[in-house]
Amino acid sequence: MKHSDFVVRNALPEEFARIGQLMVDVYSGLDGFPSPDEQPRYYDMLANIGSQTEKPDTQLLAAISRTGELGGAIVYFSDMSQYGSGGTATLEQNASGFRLLAVDPAFRRRGIGRLLSEACIQKARDRRQANVVIHTTRAMQPAWRMYESLGFERATDLDFMQEDLPVFGFRLGL
Repeated sequence: MKHSDFVVRNALPEEFARIGQLMVDVYSGLDGFPSPDEQPRYYDMLANIGSQTEKPDTQLLAAISRTGELGGAIVYFSDMSQYGSGGTATLEQNASGFRLLAVDPAFRRRGIGRLLSEACIQKARDRRQANVVIHTTRAMQPAWRMYESLGFERATDLDFMQEDLPVFGFRLGL
């Protein structure tokens, strides 16, 4: 199955628990990323990812195959005040952002992460935003290449520490 077999759409409430479990599984499986024991509040947020949709201007997007399989998910914020990260990102004006990208390991290297990222970028363009803001960590460095290929550039002014974890900001000018 390739990325063209998937459609990106708003996640349905009955999919929230499955997406939350995918997020927990993906993030807890990253080498060098804090474990659920080290950052329980973060993993609680991942497990309850559907609650992000209660924030204004926030969408949980899912990549769903034609046969109903969940390939991955991401959270899109058209209002950076809802972004919920540390650092200065929530103060960004005329910007959208996305966080919490997770792709099912069974569907990796098929363009699902790029498909989800591009959907968020298009949403920002549709809103005529000037920038898209994202964050990532060293444990997610394979995704950095994808982000850079989409035009994102490192933005050190957006960097912050999440407890003991350095988090690195990126910005895409639209």
